[in-house]
Amino acid sequence: MGHAASPGRFFGVYLLYCQNPRHRGRVYVGFTVNPARRVRQHNAGRKKGGAWRTSGRGPWDMVLILHGFPSAVAALRFEWAWQHPQASRRLTHVGPRLRGEAAFAFHLRVLAHMLRAPPWARLPLTVRWLRPDFRHDLCPAPPPHMPIAFGPPPARPSVQKRLAAREAGDEPQPDPGGQPSCSLCARALQDEEGPLCCPHPGCTLRAHIICLAEEFLQEEPGQLLPLEGRCPSCRKSVLWGHLVGQCRVDTEEEEDLELEEEHWTDLLET
Repeated sequence: MGHAASPGRFFGVYLLYCQNPRHRGRVYVGFTVNPARRVRQHNAGRKKGGAWRTSGRGPWDMVLILHGFPSAVAALRFEWAWQHPQASRRLTHVGPRLRGEAAFAFHLRVLAHMLRAPPWARLPLTVRWLRPDFRHDLCPAPPPHMPIAFGPPPARPSVQKRLAAREAGDEPQPDPGGQPSCSLCARALQDEEGPLCCPHPGCTLRAHIICLAEEFLQEEPGQLLPLEGRCPSCRKSVLWGHLVGQCRVDTEEEEDLELEEEHWTDLLET
């Protein structure tokens, strides 16, 4: 099955648009775990954590972000291919930038084809317009399991809020007499494994990521990543991306870390 997703973590690949009259129309593609902080760093300059290609050319607006990547490496590979479509073997069908084609339009054209190309076409991504006034329809359109959203990404609940929800009885409680176990394989659930919980009200399913992925993939033999399936407990349909997005990490806060593409390009060429 490969590596499991990192539940509860945010990995995003974003598109910046330059509003400086001297450089208006320039764009920049980057990776982040914290969009609000990242755009502040870009506008503050390289000495404050921004990238050298954006330093001194602001202000920049983060107009679009893709999130839902299962790991930082998956997001960084996507970032590199979006930055270098002419060098990615998965994008040989995408033509080069046309004469007179704006950088913004070209990047949207590349993105549209990326979302329909393997392996990205099966990722549980959300296409989120942070600036709805910049929205353009992608052609081809994203796959049906990739929603288009608007506004800032939903905030990750804090540990304190999760504990309060448990005390209020809003979350399924494990058996106090023993260690919680996977609903599918009956083996113990470890906190670091990030069990998946069905999002439907009243359903008590708690399962290892790999166990539930294998259950869903019975309908799609040969695939590595499910798109959707029926909960084996309540039998209601659920998107894999929704499941992973709702999964909670109880013991670890989001790392206070930003990774810049300059550090990874040589290692992550696709």
